[in-house]
Amino acid sequence: MTIRPSSSAEIRQLIAALDGEDHVGRESAVARLAVIGERAVEHLLQEFPTATGRARAGMLRALEAAGDPRALAVARAALQDASAAVQTAAIGAVRTFLASPRTGTSRDALDALVAVALDRGRIAMVRLAAYEALRDLPADVRDPIREKLALDPDPDVSGRTGTRPRAEDSIWREAVAGRLPSSPAALRTALAAARSAARLTDLQHVVDHLRAHEQREGDRGRREEWRAIRGTLHQTLAARNSRLALYDLRDSLLEADRLPVTFLAALEEIGDATCLEPLAAAYDASSRSSDTWWREHVATAFRAIVQREGLTRRHAAMKRTMSRWPDAAADLMSRM
Repeated sequence: MTIRPSSSAEIRQLIAALDGEDHVGRESAVARLAVIGERAVEHLLQEFPTATGRARAGMLRALEAAGDPRALAVARAALQDASAAVQTAAIGAVRTFLASPRTGTSRDALDALVAVALDRGRIAMVRLAAYEALRDLPADVRDPIREKLALDPDPDVSGRTGTRPRAEDSIWREAVAGRLPSSPAALRTALAAARSAARLTDLQHVVDHLRAHEQREGDRGRREEWRAIRGTLHQTLAARNSRLALYDLRDSLLEADRLPVTFLAALEEIGDATCLEPLAAAYDASSRSSDTWWREHVATAFRAIVQREGLTRRHAAMKRTMSRWPDAAADLMSRM
């Protein structure tokens, strides 16, 4: 079975979507480019110099997920961008290389982030993002930087890097215990601060608490906000190659509402044979609607799992899928 590569045309369309007005469309494009990975990196690097600031921020997020060594030079250069959003996205991309087995690469990434954190000419938000990127480093590396920042003349910097607990740390601990904040935005901020260092089991617990909270939420708009955070949690677990909450991904496919693309991106990364039947069911249901966007993303996730796991028609899960959802299975497998 050969792997069907993503076409250059598809990648160009996704890159173009990074500059669109639709927030959901931009997030979807970032997630898809991240899933495509190495095959998209060359296009991203070529298009980056002439892209708009909003598109560059999205490109850097996709490059962060890809972890391709070629991205480090671009990300370091982007730390000097005039846009704070681009600088923040560049920090995320540079952070990826702190764990590089190549000493020179990890050293360059560390030097770049420390320089940003200590640069008093930058706004506090960017400096703090650079400091947060260092949180997984050993204490003997991180503490001297924290001590300098705790004495910084900018109160926004010194107040956030001193010894007092941060508000988002408390919110995250409460969420792990099942006490979610009243605002989805507060949990989103806490997750952004905690996810790189959070224990996998803590991420799983918050997934479970969010699922229960969504089911009780009466307002549709807020329910979608909570669900979007749950999708981010799934993508965080997938990025760390964890299947702890795979059961929730499978069950979520049976929901009537369309899921954020982050759910399907996570399934592409860590989904296994047990996900084929729910995906086929979702694909079959989508055939009775006009939602081609959802249908295509479900199909992409199904095929990615089959190809990554090396599943053939003789596999038990494939047989069950073909038996229960013959039309959907035939369509899904026709282009593989």
